[in-house]
Amino acid sequence: MGKVLALDFGLKRTGLALSDEARIFAFGHSTEESENLIPALKLLIPKEKIETIVLGKPKRLDNSLFEINQNIELLIEVLKKEFPICEIVQVDERFTSKMASRLISQSGKSKKDREDKSIVDKVSAVLILQSYLEQIK
Repeated sequence: MGKVLALDFGLKRTGLALSDEARIFAFGHSTEESENLIPALKLLIPKEKIETIVLGKPKRLDNSLFEINQNIELLIEVLKKEFPICEIVQVDERFTSKMASRLISQSGKSKKDREDKSIVDKVSAVLILQSYLEQIK
């Protein structure tokens, strides 16, 4: 069974997380500049044998979508063209950034590390992926 890749997409940076082959655990992988995301994925997807790509669906409390969802929809179209063998899935990502910040602060990281947005993006991707993995069990 192939691995799952989760993306916490942002206009500047995108956090990436990978599952194990059994699709049980989520691991932070990296943070990529969003403008370099597709070239990075062209290397990562075949190397890690990715079968599914999960993206967060940014929703407000009232279930309406944030404006960035338009960019995510465009990204999904590009992913479908570039990686036709991968299934593309979206999951609700409400509160992942806040939860990621809280987890980082509870981990004992220094203030500098806690303020590093790339770490927050990567941890957010892990939370998105773990949520998906729990849904498919």
